[in-house]
Amino acid sequence: MNTKMYCNQCEEAAGNKACTVQGVCGKDYELANLLDELKEYLKVLSTQIENDPVGHQKEKRFIMDSLFKLITNANFNKENIRKQIALAKSYTKRDDVVAYEEENEDINALKSLIMGGLMGMAAYHSHAIHLGYEDQDIHNFMVKTLANFNELHDLESALAVVDETGAYGVKVMALLDKANTTSYGNPEITNVNIGVGDRPGILISGHDLADLAQLLEQSKDSGVDIYTHSEMLPAHYYPKFKQYSHLKGNYGNAWWKQTTEFETFNGPILFTTNCIVPPKANASYKERLYATGNCDYPGFKRIPVNSDGTKDFSEVIAQAKTCTAPTEIETGSITGGFAHNQVLALADTVVENIKNGSIRKFVVMSGCDGRKRDRNYYENFAASLKDDAIILTSGCAKYRYNKLNLGDINGVPRVLDAGQCNDSYSWVVIAMKLQEIFKLNDINELPISFNIAWYEQKAIIVLLSLLHLGIKDIKVGPSLPSYLSPATANYLVEHYGISGINTVEQDLTTFG
Repeated sequence: MNTKMYCNQCEEAAGNKACTVQGVCGKDYELANLLDELKEYLKVLSTQIENDPVGHQKEKRFIMDSLFKLITNANFNKENIRKQIALAKSYTKRDDVVAYEEENEDINALKSLIMGGLMGMAAYHSHAIHLGYEDQDIHNFMVKTLANFNELHDLESALAVVDETGAYGVKVMALLDKANTTSYGNPEITNVNIGVGDRPGILISGHDLADLAQLLEQSKDSGVDIYTHSEMLPAHYYPKFKQYSHLKGNYGNAWWKQTTEFETFNGPILFTTNCIVPPKANASYKERLYATGNCDYPGFKRIPVNSDGTKDFSEVIAQAKTCTAPTEIETGSITGGFAHNQVLALADTVVENIKNGSIRKFVVMSGCDGRKRDRNYYENFAASLKDDAIILTSGCAKYRYNKLNLGDINGVPRVLDAGQCNDSYSWVVIAMKLQEIFKLNDINELPISFNIAWYEQKAIIVLLSLLHLGIKDIKVGPSLPSYLSPATANYLVEHYGISGINTVEQDLTTFG
């Protein structure tokens, strides 16, 4: 393509088409092209190891980590990506790759869904591995798919891989759910403080609970409090983390507000995964930013991983001790912890409320938040739902409405937060249990509707997983992926009932 770059992998693609000069996310064309080069090397490496499903563990983890780095807002550090490319060259014994461009717009659309799904899958698998849970089938699927990616030329085969990607999406979310709950206990109904204390604090952002566990243990006698940010909020729901009295609360809102909210936090900020917003040139917090794992940004201090998998956060803790306490930006608490184990413990109450008509409908509003003004739709939609509807949420999309006072239905809160984006898996488990209880032949017969917000690739793997499980009539917004061709969009409408959002009033009528 005759452009400096071409990136349309996230919901913010310029003009709902593609970023061709500078990424809306903040990456420049040079970084975008390096990421594309890394992607091609992953395909070459995969062709070389595809026929060995047992060996090449180092290469398989390299592929997984590289896919994670490709996620939107994960890694902005060109030197980091160049090092990753150098490693790829050493593995493949290749000094160059040919840029790949799919000419058929329908095949390209399906391949974009597959590649986005692989990135999200890699992120979830990475988190599970950090907790000691690894699945060779997931590794091998990613390798096989990448190895054959450029040779996928017919629609039927591409659609089959889209569905298989969804199947492995379910598998990896189940694995991560097992890893989290085995390590930290099943989430419980919890009121999370959103105010601040009078001690210095460290703000931890991202998704990696293993990093939080190490930080909490290393800081427990330091006189420093730990606050979660954005997708780390659900950590408060796990029994293991409640043992740490210095896990003080959640600070701020969704990821995209960080350039404002980090200014008032006053202490160090640790990124464990994606959702980095490039700090402004005059940001007061620039010298207090740290990154670890697969995320990075130029100028951030790095926390490396040791050979045994541990990390040393002493530098972060030491800096925190020199800082003032966070400035309070809100007070009160928010309630969450409604993952599948907790909700199923309340199954009798939920079922009774459905049977007597108190609960008429569930609306799954999981997914991502973002900067676009039209995302106000989700707050307005949630506020406008009838009083007999329950919102099931996970991911940072919740910040559009989790602080609204929507009340409860006979003691059941009208907003049930399962956790992080991967915890969308909980709604699948719950839906299947309700299908069993009500003896329904089709999961779509349940009074459950899906109104999903997406931003990046982890939302794509969640979407593909839902489609694989046969969930129909999902609304996706605030816009459909820009890489969908008219024909593929029409296919998704005809076979799955997928559609974009309309006005709040129109969609309330659609959902009934």
